[in-house]
Amino acid sequence: MKLRIPVKTSFVGTHTALVTPFREGRLDEVALESLVLAQVKAGIDGVVPVGTTGESPTLSYEEHIRVVELTVQYARKRVSVLAGTGANSTDEAIFLTKAAEKAGADGSLQVAPYYNKPTQEGLYQHFRAVAMSTRLPIVLYSIPGRCGVEIGIDTVKRLAKDCGNIVGIKEAGGNPDRVSALRTMVPERFVILSGDDSLTLPFMAVGAQGVISVASNLIPKEVARMVSAYQAGRLREAQRLHARWYPLFKQLFIETNPIPVKSALAMAGMIRDEVRLPLVPLAGKNRELLRRTMTECGVLK
Repeated sequence: MKLRIPVKTSFVGTHTALVTPFREGRLDEVALESLVLAQVKAGIDGVVPVGTTGESPTLSYEEHIRVVELTVQYARKRVSVLAGTGANSTDEAIFLTKAAEKAGADGSLQVAPYYNKPTQEGLYQHFRAVAMSTRLPIVLYSIPGRCGVEIGIDTVKRLAKDCGNIVGIKEAGGNPDRVSALRTMVPERFVILSGDDSLTLPFMAVGAQGVISVASNLIPKEVARMVSAYQAGRLREAQRLHARWYPLFKQLFIETNPIPVKSALAMAGMIRDEVRLPLVPLAGKNRELLRRTMTECGVLK
């Protein structure tokens, strides 16, 4: 049976994969509000709480849902809220997705189940079950480097055809050729988003329609300008912005995400430099490299 749910929300454009700020080990709600308001002010299209960058694996269920509720509250419909609600347990993914829907999120980002390495049929059944549990539009998230499994192109095509509320995919496999292949296999309305800041422009050149960005935690206006310049046909402007910010895009992945971006935000005075174990703060040498890059790019003075 095909699942057909009318979906109006579009996730084209620039979306920020929000960090989850901590203070002495607990969720820093004041800092989270400041981060969301800064995104709204910068003209970002949407925010993505409790994804990879939001350290979702080390949040409790209560914290996870609280972050989504607060983000919805702070955003006040001025930007879309695409809540990370994926899991390697289908029941858990359904539970978190229903909680996000109840909280007022505009959509759900569903990462491929990690560690247990399902087959492509298992992936299809997992995502279909989640889609059938909610009226939220769903964006798939393929990141084989973290999950150990890629959402196959045929599986994406099948899900796009069979589930009316599966509306897009975040591509974080580092392969523009896969974006080209996806674009030929899915409907035009199906949104493809880059999951790597340094590959946003190359991905858009072959059919992606935006990004879920880590760098836009720090430079939201600049990332949004690059994406909108390309969308408007101002290729040279987009290329210039890509070249200017490329060193920062790379440095923000000098260690495991979100360690560097949290350090960068702390250097900018926006949050405390705290991550949860098993992540640890940025190493001293890498911290100096990141600070130098931020200074050279004009983020720090």
